[in-house]
Amino acid sequence: MKDKKIILSGIQPTGTFTLGNYIGAVSNWKKLQEDYNCIYMIANMHAITVRQDPTALRHNTLKAYALLLACGIDPERSIAFIQSHNRCHAELNWVLACSTQFGELSRMTQFKAKSEKHPDDINAGLFTYPVLMAGDILLYQSDLVPVGIDQKQHLELARDIAQRFNQKYGETFTIPDAYIGEVGAKIMSLQDPTSKMSKSDENPNSCIFILEDKDTIIRKFKRAITDSDTCVRFAEGKDGINNLITIYSCVTGKSFDEIEREFDGKGYGDFKIAVGEAVSDHLAPVRNEFDRLMTDKDYLKDCYTKGAEKAERIAYRTVSKAYKKVGFLQL
Repeated sequence: MKDKKIILSGIQPTGTFTLGNYIGAVSNWKKLQEDYNCIYMIANMHAITVRQDPTALRHNTLKAYALLLACGIDPERSIAFIQSHNRCHAELNWVLACSTQFGELSRMTQFKAKSEKHPDDINAGLFTYPVLMAGDILLYQSDLVPVGIDQKQHLELARDIAQRFNQKYGETFTIPDAYIGEVGAKIMSLQDPTSKMSKSDENPNSCIFILEDKDTIIRKFKRAITDSDTCVRFAEGKDGINNLITIYSCVTGKSFDEIEREFDGKGYGDFKIAVGEAVSDHLAPVRNEFDRLMTDKDYLKDCYTKGAEKAERIAYRTVSKAYKKVGFLQL
């Protein structure tokens, strides 16, 4: 595994990926396979910090796994698995929890945000899941973790836990660094461009799901919030149009300057339609491959089974080492 640096990332199976998920994370995962040893997981253990319908969770987990493959993750080149299929994640979680301070977890902004959103279910898992996330990363001796801006705090905690454990027990874990893409790291809501695009947004027009049909995608972009100006240019105070320019740049590969020249003299209406068409065309191969994979459940099961076996072989070595370091009697 160490001939190349190791990258680990995961995504929760809470419905279809959004365009923000795709641009900010998943589309880059395919490219990373060229230069890194990649490990990708469906983080279904993290998903249950919020109440889930069990049948829906199982379906969404399989759907998310199929989407990973449809987005270009090659199960022969990368390790692609479902988190709950590898017991080592839960096993390392306890040891790391005993090396994590209560105050550190109480400062996690994600906990505060989710507690406000789900005041009737502020459970212990919601409070401690950053420790599980640290375990996800450290299990595989990950060198790099692709993270969005809102997850940097969790990666810093993982680094602190690893450093604290290494100092106390000797070198055990690789200290991971962040891998952040230059463009599209954060795609904003189409209806509130000061907020991140989120699948949980109550306004259906705020979010693009990558399996939506072309007409739906274009309609949502037509309704996107912009400003009273009519000039397509990236500038301070133009959050809505800046977001659309960023999206268009990500799916076409064009620079901001090229986009401004392309739409010189054209209004927002023309630009919104162009963005919608470009996004839909860009996502069409993903939609087609997803539909094909979901008709072949046996293939998907074979892939995630083999992926779990590969993941556990690596993770078990780390768990065994950590258990020995803290003084657990080996079986």
